[in-house]
Formats: sequence, C-alpha cells, structure tokens
Amino acid sequence: MTIDWAHFAPLSALAGGALIGLAAALLVLGLGRILGAAGILGGALEIHDAEAPWRWSLIAGLVVSPLAARALWGAAQPAFATHWLALIASGLLVGFGAQLGSGCTSGHGVCGLARLSPRSLAATGIFMATAFATVFFVRHVVG
Repeated sequence: MTIDWAHFAPLSALAGGALIGLAAALLVLGLGRILGAAGILGGALEIHDAEAPWRWSLIAGLVVSPLAARALWGAAQPAFATHWLALIASGLLVGFGAQLGSGCTSGHGVCGLARLSPRSLAATGIFMATAFATVFFVRHVVG
C-alpha cells in the first residue's frame, strides 16, 4: 500500500472528525438523540413527524458544510469515477444495510462506540470487514 502524499490531508480529516464528534455530542446533550444519519433522514421523510424541523436542519447542514468549506478554504471538489446509476444503487444498498443493521456507520461507529455499546462494536466490525472485502473484490478481482 502506498500513500498519495500529494492529497494526504490529516489535519482536515482530524478537523472533520472533531466536528462530527461535536455535532454528535450537541445532539445527544441537547435533544437526547443519537446522530445516526440514516435514521435522521428516514425520520425527516415521515410526513407527520414532530421532529422533522431539527432533522431537516441537520440534513441541510450536511449539504451546506462542504459547500461552505469549498467557498472559504478552496476545498477540493469531489470527483466520482463511476456512473451515476452506480452511485444511486450504492446509496440504496447503504440505506438497506442501515435498516437491516438497525443503524448506520455514524450511529454505530461514532455514537454507539462512544457509548461502549457491544452491539455497535459488532456492527462497526461488520461494516468495516464488508468494506475491506468490497474494495478488495472491486480492485483486485473485478479489476
């Protein structure tokens, strides 16, 4: 494995992780809710959900934050080396997996591990093992 030193940005990754942790802490301390992005989106789509305003505010923040970072600091524009149909299919599979696993990577990996949840430890281990296997398969088997 080699590191692409030209694009290695540990400080921005650290800052992003710290901001996610801060947002998770504020949400649990302020509203007593876990920051699980898939669950927040699913709840926002329910028509008569009284919690929809804070959910949509959080979703708007997820969309606006990278745009603001790009405008303020010239952050790189994401580039997708795949067809848009593959991106949609991937998103649907992630949503299905989040439903099946009773949570997503942010809910289990960030908040669940911080609460020392054994279920979240198992779920995060499965998420990571599946991700490793998928990358290996796509890069080395499919080619």
